[in-house]
Amino acid sequence: MKKFITIAVIIALLALIVFRLASNKEKIEATKEVKTDLTYVTVNVAKVQKMTLNDSLKLIGYLDAFTEVDIAAEAAGVITSLNANLGEVKSKGAVLATIDDKLKQLAVRKAKIDLDKLQKTLERYKNLFKGGTLTEQQLDDAQTMYYNAVLQLEQAEKQLADATIKAPITGIVSRKLFEKGEFVNMGSPMITLVDISRFKIKLNVSESNVYKLKKGDVALVTTDVYPGVKMEGKVSYISPKGDDTHNYAVEIEMANSKEYPLKSGTFANVEIELPVVAEALYIPRQALLGSVNDAKIYVAENGKANLRSITVREGNDQFLQVVSGLTENEQVIVNGQINLADGKEIKIIN
Repeated sequence: MKKFITIAVIIALLALIVFRLASNKEKIEATKEVKTDLTYVTVNVAKVQKMTLNDSLKLIGYLDAFTEVDIAAEAAGVITSLNANLGEVKSKGAVLATIDDKLKQLAVRKAKIDLDKLQKTLERYKNLFKGGTLTEQQLDDAQTMYYNAVLQLEQAEKQLADATIKAPITGIVSRKLFEKGEFVNMGSPMITLVDISRFKIKLNVSESNVYKLKKGDVALVTTDVYPGVKMEGKVSYISPKGDDTHNYAVEIEMANSKEYPLKSGTFANVEIELPVVAEALYIPRQALLGSVNDAKIYVAENGKANLRSITVREGNDQFLQVVSGLTENEQVIVNGQINLADGKEIKIIN
């Protein structure tokens, strides 16, 4: 009998637990259920209004040295002097290195001696030709030998000059690949100079925005390195061809600041003021249902939400320009659309 009573109590407890769980589940599901039988929906609205937009384009790029030059050896030989240390500023024309030029100096001296000798011979032949004791062909041969000697001297002087490596730009030594006493081959890169007195900021601009830009547009540049400091640059290049994603390369040119010096490779925030758009009708972006290409909105009319198809074009981050389908001062619904259907009664709360 006791065993029977115990089993009965357990069964009763289990039945009570199941009942409570089922009851709680019904209550939870009831709270999740979306009410679709409301007599009205509360909404926020905004008026269709005429305005002119002052917009700006905000992009992120990075600073690139205005000029970067890899300087290669123009002669082969042992480096006899090297005047280029990392981080040093070198002026345009400064001697950076010299390559053993002893043989080249001797070649120049020999070419000068040969030229001087042939010049004297040519003068003598001219006098002989005037006196009738020399043919025209002999005089022409002497002139040809003289001109060849001139070319030989110029070639020897060029080879001697190539043994002295000079800075082609004013810049900072950012790389040095050889040391004094090493042998270098002709064409081997030796030194890299970068000019960071000015920068290029490289940007990718979408097709919808690139047509709003033109060369010379002013750009305000800020960096995380100097918070709050604004520098000015200008649009210097706009690519005539976009990439596969319809983005276009745009470059901003700006001077480096002495007070707030920057380095190549630093990220930069760029803001470009866009031309003021002529006065037009605008609605808030929140009112849009679907995409810009298939725009629909709810219009508040006589206490009801009426679904309407309209035509819009891009405006800015907050507003869309109305091309057709709406008139000034009509009220468009900007909040509460999720519970709306065409013709649903509404209550405006703003």
